[in-house]
Amino acid sequence: MNIALVNELKLLSQRMDFDIWEVIDSAATKPFGFMPFYPGPGLGGHCIPVDPYYLSWKAREFDFATRFIELAGEINTSMPYHVVESITDALNKRQKSLNGSKILLLGVAYKKDVDDLRESPSLKLLELLTERGAKLDYNDPYFPALHKMRHYDFSNMRSIDLSPATIASYDCVLIATDHTAYDYNMIVNSAKLVVDTRNATRRVTNGREKVILS
Repeated sequence: MNIALVNELKLLSQRMDFDIWEVIDSAATKPFGFMPFYPGPGLGGHCIPVDPYYLSWKAREFDFATRFIELAGEINTSMPYHVVESITDALNKRQKSLNGSKILLLGVAYKKDVDDLRESPSLKLLELLTERGAKLDYNDPYFPALHKMRHYDFSNMRSIDLSPATIASYDCVLIATDHTAYDYNMIVNSAKLVVDTRNATRRVTNGREKVILS
């Protein structure tokens, strides 16, 4: 529910044109009574995206509606769709259509520096972008190849090598997982457009005009 709240505030911040990351950093300077949560492209992992629904299902046996749990689930589940809209808008401003654009997704793990992609929002992003006609590649140092899963089959995809020339060949680079191993200065400087869902590029100063926080 905390993650859903900060995701909803992220959507509000974009509507009101302020930086939610600056707000969180400012609030986190309070020495007590505040625990920061951060927005992202959706939920992943083996527990948070799934387990609350078990409780919600069980509660119905007792004629009880867990409204906060279900609302939080709706908000968090909607975030990959929001990211796709952000990519579409950013490409439109550059006179490009999502259909036919080359997009490089960075990170398929559900969170940084782990080799776990269970319920990863990156998988939903790959599905949504492919359905809309984008030409997709990905890179993840923890997943040299993808395999068939319960809901997805990207078994034909392999992690590509990153280089300035390779990154420059894509219409958009989507940062879905903020692995520590990524050279974000190189990524931003080489890319035509970066959609950053994790604020991973916050310390990059050159090329900020190419970065869209989503």
